[in-house]
Amino acid sequence: MNLSELPPFTSAIVDQVTNIESDDPIAKRLRELGFVSGEPVRIVARGPIGADPLLVQIGFTRFALRRSEAQRVSIHLEQ
Repeated sequence: MNLSELPPFTSAIVDQVTNIESDDPIAKRLRELGFVSGEPVRIVARGPIGADPLLVQIGFTRFALRRSEAQRVSIHLEQ
């Protein structure tokens, strides 16, 4: 499952960030911001039109991500 498919307020764990192209600057930046394997993540809110952008919380920090950016983040639901 990827982050863009996660229902709001559902806890999940980051598996990995996938590069769309060989040297993907967005995927690199997501890793720098803390989207790394094992980190807890959840969707706090969705935009009003097309659910874009997503307000994502990782740790105690919140980020607004486009759905296309959130699709790079592979997750699994917290057990």
